[in-house]
Amino acid sequence: MGFAQESVQEVSQMPLMALNHVSFVVRSVSRSVKFYEKVLGFASVKRPSSFSFEGAWLFNYGLGIHLLESTTPEQLPQRKGAINPKDNHISFQCSDMGLLARKLEAMGVEYVTAVVEEGGVTVDQLFFHDPDGYMVEICNCHVLPVLPLSSACPLRKPLPAGGGGATDVDASADAVDATDAAVRSPACAVEVEKKMMETLVAEIMGISF
Repeated sequence: MGFAQESVQEVSQMPLMALNHVSFVVRSVSRSVKFYEKVLGFASVKRPSSFSFEGAWLFNYGLGIHLLESTTPEQLPQRKGAINPKDNHISFQCSDMGLLARKLEAMGVEYVTAVVEEGGVTVDQLFFHDPDGYMVEICNCHVLPVLPLSSACPLRKPLPAGGGGATDVDASADAVDATDAAVRSPACAVEVEKKMMETLVAEIMGISF
């Protein structure tokens, strides 16, 4: 298992750690803050006092959202009408799609849904706009293994954070099962064996006689 993970991790040697934040230019910071707090559960956090422009920082789920208030709101693109899942968007993994859908309906937020099926795994998607027309996706994408094109072995992803309810447990179990099934596939087994042999040869060659 460790050899499979090591082989796909060799794809990138950049000293990057994680996605830190996304940034949006908005017409009204206060309106957007309320939206991201009430709809998506973000919390407002302190931003540098040296900033001389209107804005706000929000944080949750290991991700920051930075809002900057436009000084020329009339020049911002008009809010989009129809929701197009193929448009630019940010996406959040979710362990209970039904709960999020009911919350959006209760708050009067329009949304559209889509379904992706791959290798017996079903991913549910839900798309909606924020007050400025930026697209947000909610999905249970964590059930789909991440398979690098250069490897038959999946990358292991962090399990979604949750309150420990039955839905969270089921979603986490599905994610683990899907990844484990891919790891046990013949193609992945061959890659693991090859990596083990390469490591063994390297260790033998490194022995001093």
